[in-house]
Amino acid sequence: MLSSLKKKVPHKIKLYGLITLSIASLLAPQVKADTRQETLIVLSGASINSLDIHRTGTNRPSYQVAVNMYDRLVSFGIKESANGSLKYDSSTIKPELAESWELVDDGMSYLFHIRKDATFWDGSPVTADDVKWSFDRAISLGGFPTVQMKAGGLTSPEQFVVVDKHTFKVKMFKPSKLTLPDLAVPIPMVINSTLAKKHATKDDPWATEYLHKTPAGGGAYMLERWVPGQQLVYKRFDDWKSGDLPKMKRVIVREVPSSATRRALIERGDADVALGLPSKDVKELMSYPSLKVSSSTIDNTIHALGLNMNFEPFSKTKVRQAIAYAIPYQEIFDVAAYGMGKPMWGRDTEKATSILWPQPFPYNTNLEKAKSLLAEAGYPNGFEVPISINLGFSQWTEPTALLIQENLKAIGISAPVNKIPGASWRTKALVEKGLELHLKNFGGWLNYPDYYFFWAYIKGHLFNSMNYDNPEIKSLVDSSLHMEVTDSQYDTNVKRLIDIATDEVPMIPLWQPSLDVVMKSNVSGYVNWFHRQLDIRAFSKE
Repeated sequence: MLSSLKKKVPHKIKLYGLITLSIASLLAPQVKADTRQETLIVLSGASINSLDIHRTGTNRPSYQVAVNMYDRLVSFGIKESANGSLKYDSSTIKPELAESWELVDDGMSYLFHIRKDATFWDGSPVTADDVKWSFDRAISLGGFPTVQMKAGGLTSPEQFVVVDKHTFKVKMFKPSKLTLPDLAVPIPMVINSTLAKKHATKDDPWATEYLHKTPAGGGAYMLERWVPGQQLVYKRFDDWKSGDLPKMKRVIVREVPSSATRRALIERGDADVALGLPSKDVKELMSYPSLKVSSSTIDNTIHALGLNMNFEPFSKTKVRQAIAYAIPYQEIFDVAAYGMGKPMWGRDTEKATSILWPQPFPYNTNLEKAKSLLAEAGYPNGFEVPISINLGFSQWTEPTALLIQENLKAIGISAPVNKIPGASWRTKALVEKGLELHLKNFGGWLNYPDYYFFWAYIKGHLFNSMNYDNPEIKSLVDSSLHMEVTDSQYDTNVKRLIDIATDEVPMIPLWQPSLDVVMKSNVSGYVNWFHRQLDIRAFSKE
């Protein structure tokens, strides 16, 4: 099966010159030769649908706008991985709009001192009133932004206090290790509230219609042009004060849906950066002298197989364990990931010995054991269940599903592949939670194991697509979220969480994916962020 799958994908996809040239000609209209050194051309397969991360329905690719056009009070640091790639540092919080901060009120509040020289794009000063309005907006509009703020214990406007023009206080209802890092994610961006309120209405008090198409920030980059479905053009804000002024004056993010076309264009030198290429292409392009690859694993993230408890056979632990023993892990890693990332199977201890997350589960491919467990569970002849995949990520979901399908057949389970368009996946898998057996991916923005379990293992939470319900998991997560990592009980709780997930396997980890970006050899500065979106502020050219 492994060899047959490899044969389905040609070693190299060729494009006719006319097609390549016609697309390349669209990449940088108006980019003159003398400004090319200060212009970055990025190819993306994803489509941006809004310029407002707080707006209901804003998709993940759009989060890059919040990162580049808006500031936050604080940010995470940046570190170098072992292979030289740049990656955010979850252990370091650094200043952005806030030049300093301290814990006050007996450790129950953070007091932030806002830069006095920071301005929005229109020249008006950034004040604590802008921060207050922006935070109130984030917790009031509902949906993902409000839930993300809640993860840091931020749920009420009463928690956000304007002390004076450049001093802002965040009150905690109870101390939490998540509050400060949650202020460094894209959601709590600081908006020019005076400008936004001019476009607010009685029916739209938070100016969502205006900010959907017209950013009002003070971040490192301003909007030059946005043509939905085609490209977004950034231009540098030269008066930015919240960090080192970026090297690139202009950045063009061009949407090119075909990964084969993105590969061809980056190979030809018609673009500087290519995002979202399949692992196979990335691995091959590593050997090209004109290109270089930034590659490192994504923190707190797993590609996995979800087993929906509402499907009667999967309500039995032994059935889920049988599936875990039937997975052809190594073949999947070789074919779907091309060996890029970290395996999440084959741990040599039954119980967790550390709180490292993600960590491998102690399952290996063992079809005889899988058959035995199925028989013990009352299914000696197997059953039929579809395996659903997201076509938006077909480069890894499709080969993975085919390999799983083959092994399940060997233990008596028929698993036809159900291909779901990417636009429908979130509703069917996460909102309706109606997919029996499904390939899934989830990455927690805050790099703590209990935060991952909060989202993915608690009944009713968005990324628990398995409808898994375990009261002990919920109790352990509730108590751990507010513990410091240095607390000995935290260590005990997290190991217990991992052990329960290992034994009951409502979700079977496959591998921890890597974030891979291909660049021309003279380009540097790509940073692997937890949100996986483009941060253009650190890019430079030699």
